[in-house]
Amino acid sequence: MARPRRIALPLLAALALVAAPALAACGSENESKEVVEGQPVTLGELQYNVTFSRFLNPDDTEDSAYLEGQAPAPEGSAYFGVFLEVQNEDEEPHELPESLTVHDADGEEFEAEESESLYAFPFGGEIESQEQIPVLDSTPQQGPIESSLVIFLLPEDATENRSLTMEIPGEDGPAEVKLDL
Repeated sequence: MARPRRIALPLLAALALVAAPALAACGSENESKEVVEGQPVTLGELQYNVTFSRFLNPDDTEDSAYLEGQAPAPEGSAYFGVFLEVQNEDEEPHELPESLTVHDADGEEFEAEESESLYAFPFGGEIESQEQIPVLDSTPQQGPIESSLVIFLLPEDATENRSLTMEIPGEDGPAEVKLDL
């Protein structure tokens, strides 16, 4: 009788390993989608990819173009840029979010700033069928980072409250992107 038991235990362990991924996927449809910067995430028919994020320096030639029209950051604050791309693989146009938010580890929320920059993400706009943001051959797509820019005004101590996470609203969402700071 000891021999069947020796066979049954490894067999049960192997079955558990095979079934675990399938069972883990059950019920995950309604959960928030979490990725890290650089990984694409799909919300409905739109695929978002945060390509890069960093604090912006108004004294830097490149960054001054990103900060076009922005007032100087108040004392104790700095502008933070999130560069992203959006792809619409659908046959229909889709609406882009009205705004995006960043959260620090303490749960403090920061709304995206309005921007006059040529690199600015087109909030509330529409992305045409089979198109991308930034649009091909546009200033942001031809720029150094090849992405559209979302600007946030963050307190300087936000770097102490890591990690920073950007929330993207949308169908099947929201998605949360852990920013690499």
